Amino acid sequence: MASVKSRLAEIIQEQPEDATYDEILKELAFDRMVERGLADARGGNVITHEEMARRIRTWQR
Repeated sequence: MASVKSRLAEIIQEQPEDATYDEILKELAFDRMVERGLADARGGNVITHEEMARRIRTWQR
């Protein structure tokens, strides 16, 4: 697996030359969120769609 530093550099290099600072930060944050989600899934830290729907219904009260 690539080091964190090399992964960040790779994401930055993939951005267009006219990318703004904020756009690059959003891409970095998105990549981190995806990695965290995949790690959760690999670790079994997931819930069913039904459970999520139930939780959302409780928020809407």
